[in-house]
Amino acid sequence: MASVPASRGRPPGLTGDDLIAVARDVFLERGFRGASMDEVARRARISKASLYREHTSKSALYAAVVRHWVSAGRNAMRPALELLRGSADVRAGLLGLAATMRAGILSPPVLAMRRLVTAEAAEQPAVARTYLEESWNANIRALAETLRAIAAEGRLRIDDPQAAAEQFTWLIIGAPLNARLLAAPDDADADADDAGAVDLFLAAYGAGRAGERDATTRRAERG
Repeated sequence: MASVPASRGRPPGLTGDDLIAVARDVFLERGFRGASMDEVARRARISKASLYREHTSKSALYAAVVRHWVSAGRNAMRPALELLRGSADVRAGLLGLAATMRAGILSPPVLAMRRLVTAEAAEQPAVARTYLEESWNANIRALAETLRAIAAEGRLRIDDPQAAAEQFTWLIIGAPLNARLLAAPDDADADADDAGAVDLFLAAYGAGRAGERDATTRRAERG
């Protein structure tokens, strides 16, 4: 039986997640103020009326873009946290987590979205709160849960896992994140000392005084 030839008409327009991806590109390129529903509709190959049926305003579309972004990245750190949880060597596990955090949080797409949300935080506070709560804070809570589990096994000494998770995160990415957001060169974190940050963390939270002595010894060995 002969196959029916494919039509050569205009490609179908984009909807759903594909439309969101197009809108995200427009917002990242133009900023919220510079973006237009006309341009989103044109790139998605749909009518503006169709776009408004799916997203009732530019603000609603922007909010949908941010919600989709944080939802897609919600469990990005989970594999690294599971490796940390199962690591026989807590220091090695923390170093692995540090590398994963740097690769993710300092990646160009994540930084671009962070810049966009930060720039619009005053005008779109609900969207900024969504981003903070469901992205940054959610990852902090996931790390806190992992640290709590390790401490329960006696491999760390932590009274406040939430505070410890926040401290570890800022020790690892605070300086390079600040540098990148202030338009420093792309190699702003080239001299980052993950080992030093991890050892400082272990000096505070290592299991017993032995953990503190080990961290001090490693710092001395690095000279």
